[in-house]
Amino acid sequence: MTTNEQDYKVALVTGASRGIGAGIARAFAAQGYAVAINHSGSHSAQAAASLAADLQQEFGVQAQAFQADVSHFDEAKALIKEVKATWGRIDVLVNNAGITRDGLLMRMHEEDFDKVIEVNLKGTFNCIRHVASIMMKQRYGRIVNISSVVGIAGNAGQVNYAASKAGVIGITKSAAKELAARGVTVNAVAPGFIETDMTDALNEEQQEAIKQRIACSNFGKVEDVACAVTFLASPEARYITGQVLSVDGGMSL
Repeated sequence: MTTNEQDYKVALVTGASRGIGAGIARAFAAQGYAVAINHSGSHSAQAAASLAADLQQEFGVQAQAFQADVSHFDEAKALIKEVKATWGRIDVLVNNAGITRDGLLMRMHEEDFDKVIEVNLKGTFNCIRHVASIMMKQRYGRIVNISSVVGIAGNAGQVNYAASKAGVIGITKSAAKELAARGVTVNAVAPGFIETDMTDALNEEQQEAIKQRIACSNFGKVEDVACAVTFLASPEARYITGQVLSVDGGMSL
């Protein structure tokens, strides 16, 4: 299908087989986007394929799963190329893929630091690096990077994760300056504590202690993050670039 024949936009969401990424993919499908659901390997293939089928059935949109480990430069390149070949364009890139390997600084293994940086930070760079030329040629694009409140405020036991997410903010601001003249905006969303498998694993005492640090006194929902992302990807946000939108219930105040 050529660009002229296409009456819908295409969104690529990395790390979208579950959690926040899946919620973001669903939000774009609800708005009529064709959705590319990236997952990293065989362990997430079934979930990604199931989500694609659900989006097709529920919203009547095109949706497809794409396997790639975005921390690898060439795999990210192949992912972008395959999505472009499937739909002829990429209008939105959401860099959501991320991992945690928590531990206190004095006990953290080098490989745990390196792996988090490779996926969270270098993966973001890799995807932007390969999608930029497509969006610049289109003279239109929306890039939304998922950072974290931890990348703004830091957190004990997460020096690797905090460094990676702070780096994502730096990439966001720098890329925004480079790409704005070609109609491409680059922004970041920094979630706080969102109801996911991670928060479900906390006991009641831990959850209450965290909620006391949040102005809204509760955890956010995946939909809260997804709404922020789709807004930044919308035509209404055309004059917003290089910004970090915290979705944390006031935790970082």
